[in-house]
Amino acid sequence: MLNDPLVQELLNEVVQDEENISIVECLIDGTNTDEEIAEKTEIKLNIVRKVLYKLYDSGLASYKRSKDPETQWYTYSWKFDSNGVNTQIQEKSADEINNLREILEIEENNMFFVCPEGHSRFAFDQASEMGFICPECGNDISFQENDGIISRIKEEIANYEKAYSIGITENAK
Repeated sequence: MLNDPLVQELLNEVVQDEENISIVECLIDGTNTDEEIAEKTEIKLNIVRKVLYKLYDSGLASYKRSKDPETQWYTYSWKFDSNGVNTQIQEKSADEINNLREILEIEENNMFFVCPEGHSRFAFDQASEMGFICPECGNDISFQENDGIISRIKEEIANYEKAYSIGITENAK
């Protein structure tokens, strides 16, 4: 599971330091208390707890609290939630695909004009209102063919859809 680039990206966003991925590895391997994880990874206990709570807040880990009858202290047993990973990847991929589709629709349904100096890019309506003159430098703006942009967006959507379907089926195993 940790070899999947989508999972790695998600976990790196949550734990924010590649060294802390070893905490997730311990959870997956069955180590379940923060003290055991700290000992096994040689990461400070407060950092382990901080990462575990980040995983919990992100829906990627859960815990059970139990009280030690002798010391009266609480022990937290942590568990990694692989279903949470799949859900997060699905949601993130779906959001990205939707954003790309919105951008694609704008690109397909508009004509664009650009400043030769690279200052700005305008849809036809905006360019018309400005008299086809760049507001920053005063140069004439010219029509930009956006077939290449449309192709790249379609390719990106296809890549996300492919990665999304492959990532989910592999992670479900």
